[in-house]
Amino acid sequence: MTLKVRHWRSMCKGLVLGTVLTSCMILLYCLSMPQAHVNLPEMPVPYSCAHRPSHPNSKLTSNTSKNTSQTCSPKVDIMFMKTHKTASSTFLNILFRFGEKHQLKFAFPNGRNDFFYPSFFERSQVKDYRPGMCFNIVCNHMRFNATEVSKVLPMDTSYITILRDPAELFESSFHYFGRLIPFTWKIPGDDKMTEFLLNPSHYFDPHGFNSFYLKNLLFFDFGYDNTLKMTDPQVEKGIKSISDRFHLVMLVEYFEESLILLKDALCWNMDDLLFFKLNARKGSTVSKLTPTLRAKALEWNAIDWKIYKHFNKTFWTKVDTYGRQRMALDVAELRRRNEEMTNICIEGGQAVEAGRIHETAMQPWQPIGEKSILGYNLKHNIDKTYRRLCRKMLMPEIQYLTELGVNLWITKLWGYVREIINW
Repeated sequence: MTLKVRHWRSMCKGLVLGTVLTSCMILLYCLSMPQAHVNLPEMPVPYSCAHRPSHPNSKLTSNTSKNTSQTCSPKVDIMFMKTHKTASSTFLNILFRFGEKHQLKFAFPNGRNDFFYPSFFERSQVKDYRPGMCFNIVCNHMRFNATEVSKVLPMDTSYITILRDPAELFESSFHYFGRLIPFTWKIPGDDKMTEFLLNPSHYFDPHGFNSFYLKNLLFFDFGYDNTLKMTDPQVEKGIKSISDRFHLVMLVEYFEESLILLKDALCWNMDDLLFFKLNARKGSTVSKLTPTLRAKALEWNAIDWKIYKHFNKTFWTKVDTYGRQRMALDVAELRRRNEEMTNICIEGGQAVEAGRIHETAMQPWQPIGEKSILGYNLKHNIDKTYRRLCRKMLMPEIQYLTELGVNLWITKLWGYVREIINW
C-alpha cells in the first residue's frame, strides 16, 4: 500500500511539475519574443563616446618591449561578442569591473540578460535606446548583426570575441542546453550525448526548437546559417567577415595568453586582467570525450572546427609578434597576481558546489534538472582594501547585471521556474 501511495505521489508531482513547466515555457516564450522590427531614424553615432577614461584614478599605461617603450591611454570603446560556453562569463566580469572603474556606458538589454537571443541583434533591443545614442561597451549574449551593432558604438570601437575547441564546446552545450531541446528527449539510454554523436543525423532536427545549440553553435552566434555544408562559399565568406571585423579573437584554452594580448591591444594594465574562473562545472558532470567521440564531434561541428583552426593560427601569429618569452613572463605574473587574490578573497581557496555556497547573492545560474555549476564563498573579515574588489570578482553574472541596474524580470521569472524543476 505504501509503495502504491508513493507511486501515485510521484506521478502527481510529475504532472504538477510538467503542467507548471509547460505553462511557464509558453508564457516565457511569449514574453521573450523579440520586438517587432522598428524602422528607427538614422542618426550618426559620435566618433567616440568617451575617448579617454574620465575616472580620477585612471593613469597612462606603460607598454614596454625590448625595442620600444611608450605610454598610452586605455581603449574604452569595446564590443565583446559573447559566444556560448566559452568562459565568456569570466571575461564579462572583467569587462564589468573595467566599465565601472572608468565610469563607462554599457548597452544593456531590457528584461533579460541577453539581446533576445536567438533573434538577430537590433539596436531597439537596447534598454532606453534613442537614435544617435552612443555607448562604450556592448557585451551581452546576442546573435551578431554587424550593421545594427555599429549603430550604437563609436567608429573606433575594438571588437573582441572568444572561441573554444568545438568538441569541448559541444560537450558543454549538450550538457547545459540538452534538456531544452525537444528532439533530445527521444534519444534512448543514459548517455544521450554518446548516442547522439554515433548517429547525429538520425536525431538532429534543423528546424527543431533550440536545435542551433547542438550544431556549429559558434557560426550561429556570429549570425550565420549553422546547417550549411562545408563546401558552401558562405562558410569561407563568413570566416573572412569575422576576421575582418574582430581585432582580437581569444581562445579559451589559452585564456591567460589571450588576456595578455588584450592588455597589449587595448593598453590596459595588469590590474584590469585579474579574474576568478566563473561558471565552472563540477568535474563529475563533465563527459570525457574518447578520441572516437572527439573526432565525431568535430566532424559534426565541421564549420566551427574550421573557424577555430583559422583563428588558432592567427592567435599564435600574434603571440609570436608579442614575443614568446615576454608572453611567458607576463602570464606567470598574471597567475601570481590571481593566486594572491585567491588567498585574499576565497574561503577554502577554491570553488564549491552550489549547496555549500553560503550567500544567495553568490549562487550561480544552474542548468535545468541539476546543480552542476560551482561558485564561491567570500572569506570572512577581508581587509577593507580588497573587500569590494573580492565581492565583484566573485559575483555571478546575473547578480552583477542587477547591481549595474539592469532590469532582469524575465530572466528572474525563468529562474523561479528552474528552481521548481530542480527541486
